[in-house]
Amino acid sequence: MDCPPVIWIPGKVVNTYPVSELERILRDYGEEPRARRIALAIDSERRKKRIETTAELADLVARAAGRRGRIHPATKTFQALRIAVNRELDHLAGFLDDAHELLLSKGRMVVISFHSLEDRLVKKAFRKWSQSCICPPKTMFCRCGWSAKARLLTSRPVLPSLGETQINSRARSAKLRAAERL
Repeated sequence: MDCPPVIWIPGKVVNTYPVSELERILRDYGEEPRARRIALAIDSERRKKRIETTAELADLVARAAGRRGRIHPATKTFQALRIAVNRELDHLAGFLDDAHELLLSKGRMVVISFHSLEDRLVKKAFRKWSQSCICPPKTMFCRCGWSAKARLLTSRPVLPSLGETQINSRARSAKLRAAERL
């Protein structure tokens, strides 16, 4: 039995955003090396007809990017669109700005990220929390009034074992970081 095509809900992004903005989304959120080529292909297609389904977009991206590697060529595109539409990095950054305040003394925060951009935000926040001063490096005297809020429990991210990724292939990109409130 054939499944009906999935309707692409964030079609506004795909069908109306300028090429430059599509390219930025694909490059910045999907880390897609062929962002320009894919954005131009989307623009060319949507001038002919509206892109209505995920299958249409996936086929279009596959044709534009070419098939390389073990993952589908549209994976990074869909990831980038999801991150942009849901504002995932904005929400994570907003949470991390003050998350240490949610913890009681000796309380621990553990974050698992599945994307390098998410991991970078978590790493920066945890490092900031563990610093005693956040003044610019060339400042002679501390004027920020900042003091360490937490200590790092993981100096590097904890990665899944080979056994875990064999059982659960989705775990392959997971990175765990932890900090403890002082």
